[in-house]
Amino acid sequence: MPDEPAILFTGFEPSGDDHASAVIAELRRRHPGLRMYAWGGPKMGQAGAEIIEETGKDAVMGLPGLSKVLEHRRINQRIAAWLDRNPVRVHVPVDSPAANFPICKMAKKRGARVVHLVAPQVWAWGKWRVNKLRRLTDFVCCLLPFEEDYFRSKNVPAAFVGHPLFDQLPDEQTLREQAAAFPVGGRRIALMPGSRPAEIEKNLPLLIEAFRRLKRDYPDLTGAVAGTRPELENEFRRIADQTPSAPGCARGWPEGLHFVSGLTDAVVHWCELALVVSGTVTLQVARQHRPMVIIYKSSRLMYSLLGWWLVSTRFFSLPNLVAGERIVPELIPHFGGPEPIVDEAVALLEKPELCEAQRRHLRAVCARFEGKHAATGAADAIERIAGLTGGEPAPEEPDAVAHAPG
Repeated sequence: MPDEPAILFTGFEPSGDDHASAVIAELRRRHPGLRMYAWGGPKMGQAGAEIIEETGKDAVMGLPGLSKVLEHRRINQRIAAWLDRNPVRVHVPVDSPAANFPICKMAKKRGARVVHLVAPQVWAWGKWRVNKLRRLTDFVCCLLPFEEDYFRSKNVPAAFVGHPLFDQLPDEQTLREQAAAFPVGGRRIALMPGSRPAEIEKNLPLLIEAFRRLKRDYPDLTGAVAGTRPELENEFRRIADQTPSAPGCARGWPEGLHFVSGLTDAVVHWCELALVVSGTVTLQVARQHRPMVIIYKSSRLMYSLLGWWLVSTRFFSLPNLVAGERIVPELIPHFGGPEPIVDEAVALLEKPELCEAQRRHLRAVCARFEGKHAATGAADAIERIAGLTGGEPAPEEPDAVAHAPG
């Protein structure tokens, strides 16, 4: 164990880069001389970590293909060699449990302690993985309020630290100014197809065709599709050109649909209804209390073979999981065409009472995150596990065994 603490962050998705960068910045503020390293994205570097290798440009969700498995094996070999030369006191895996579990094992073997930033969703699928998590962690920072009780009941030290999306809420005046440049008049619908290439390829055609059908029935309808970067517009238009259309709907890019880059919060502020691919963005929509329909297209064959016994949760979307009930229409897994999406959207467009009920439930979901600051809570945990001194006081580590039921 090195005398001077060093922290290693490993993250392999853009969302992990976002989460970790805020924690790195908080640790840097408390401990200007702290050595922090990362296999991670550019935001981690900007926050104060030394990037050993940049990751996250081609993240995948779900079961990775052979090429991705082989790539991570090569990455693991390089991390192992680096750890042999650069001992660290704490390893902080950021989401991506399939990629990070082998690295946790390597770090533990070399004497490091492990603090998970973003809890692996073992409560949702593959529950047997909680045994691996117990062996390969010293603490889990939970971003969702129900996770703490679950992990502590499994004798895994954990605490709900809050969610980064609620650490700093978007400024209303800024959102109004940004949204003022969007189309005005008529009904306004946002399409949120996700950020990963594979999920965009699967889900954007459904959203495009749903919008076409809604536009056919509501001529005043205007839409905005949110992209994370400008170059995605050409990709989105290519997908639209290849998406078959229903009778009465023109093929290609729909009339009245506008591409918007890097302004997801402004798109949410502008819209009256969002069609959203399941993921963290659903909480981004929820924190502005906008009604939504959540979807995630899946393979019927793969779900029939594997999903039915891997998955162990009643709900899939984050707002419903946090609420503990179905407050938002979720079509997950979705195997069919756009018809159910259109039906749910029409119900919300035609019945203001449904929208108001959803907004009321979403406000209650957001209230679950009040009083928490994820970057501060995670930095507290890392600071304590690393044995750092001179920083701000951190809470005592919860006694997982003492709080376990039964």
